[in-house]
Amino acid sequence: MLSWFSHPYPSLGVFDDMQDFEEGVDVPDRSKPASAPKPGHVLAASPAGDHVPRPRYTSRSAAGSDGGSLSSEAPFHPPMPWFGMDIGGSLVKLVYFEPEEVLPQDAEQDVELSRTIHKYLTSNKTYGDTGIRDAHLEMRRVPINGHFGTLHFIRFPSSAMEKFIFLAKTKGLSALSSTICATGGGAFAYEKLIKQSVNLDLHKSDEIDSLVSGIHYLELNHPEESYFFENPLDDSKCRKVPLSIRDLYPYIVVNVGSGVSVLLVESRTKYQRVWGTSIGGATFLGLCCLLTGAKTFDEAIALAAKGDHRHVDKLVRDIYGGDYGRFQLPGDTVAASFGHMLDPERRKNAKPEDLARAVLVTVTNNIGSMAMMCAMNAKVDKVVFLGNFLRINDLSMKQLSHAMDFWSKGKFKAVFLEHEGYFGAVGCLLEYMSLAKAGTGVVDA
Repeated sequence: MLSWFSHPYPSLGVFDDMQDFEEGVDVPDRSKPASAPKPGHVLAASPAGDHVPRPRYTSRSAAGSDGGSLSSEAPFHPPMPWFGMDIGGSLVKLVYFEPEEVLPQDAEQDVELSRTIHKYLTSNKTYGDTGIRDAHLEMRRVPINGHFGTLHFIRFPSSAMEKFIFLAKTKGLSALSSTICATGGGAFAYEKLIKQSVNLDLHKSDEIDSLVSGIHYLELNHPEESYFFENPLDDSKCRKVPLSIRDLYPYIVVNVGSGVSVLLVESRTKYQRVWGTSIGGATFLGLCCLLTGAKTFDEAIALAAKGDHRHVDKLVRDIYGGDYGRFQLPGDTVAASFGHMLDPERRKNAKPEDLARAVLVTVTNNIGSMAMMCAMNAKVDKVVFLGNFLRINDLSMKQLSHAMDFWSKGKFKAVFLEHEGYFGAVGCLLEYMSLAKAGTGVVDA
């Protein structure tokens, strides 16, 4: 629907019951003496009182590289496990890299503990009531800093972050590394708790740097990462068409999470935030919770898929009796979001699914309007939409595709990415590898 702008959400309830974490997971025998420290490590006390090697860091690092190129140098092997986190306002995204090989210099106890963490993360697709591993997004045999391995993608609500920290403590994460990399507002909000609970220093990676780095890496290593919709409003003809954005600069990036940020990307190293709005994914879910009784994102999207926003929104034809030719406005263009709700009778008969669809259309139109304005201002014809608002949300993606094409008269194209909201976490993973390789980070005394 045009506007004037010319799975149940598996929620790491891993964390709702700690028994979920422990079942089927072998815990390393802490009674064994630790191996001698590897070069470049210092000894640190583990929760069990023994000593295990930790990397020595000395100072903060700059933004990481894409990590995707291989060189003649020996592969660099920082402390495991290798993961990056994006702690957003509504959702935590975690990307875990599982290397194919175990290097001989790894201490036996390190390997055993790493295997415990690996087994827990990869032997489950769901974790309790609120966590999920997006197995369909898994990427096999991808390179990072000279290593080949598998990328795993995991998400859980930000409200479960404290329980995740407790899980990290029980699994002995702090025995393997002294520093983790994270981005997002939660990297600031949980820094003190992470330090107090698991004695890990938090390296806060810049959100924009992480996002763009993650986009470049996945675009390089996943040939069909980006695509557009052909015939988006015709279900019988609609199809996804691959369209690589690699080196097709400049383009606009619209990152739709709890709120929305808009970036102008001019090259791999030149990019800036140009706009934003508070009306995003959290707005959609929050209003659906208030108006429909939906409790999760998946429930709200499922309701919206069954609804008809025309029972809630006032259209051009409701005002003009049809199209408004002078301004080339089709009759089904939204003239006033929720405009019909001024009528007490319509308000009384409004159905939850129609209200959910109207909220979705309102939020999507606002995002599209802002994206169009930014693209016109920057004289850019490609607009890349990403973020977890678009997960299982073909309704918004097709609406954006049609609207961008219609209102620009075919000049602008809406592009989407398969890994949606994980780019910041991927960027953090690359930052961690770069941080450790440079021997920089946070002092571990």
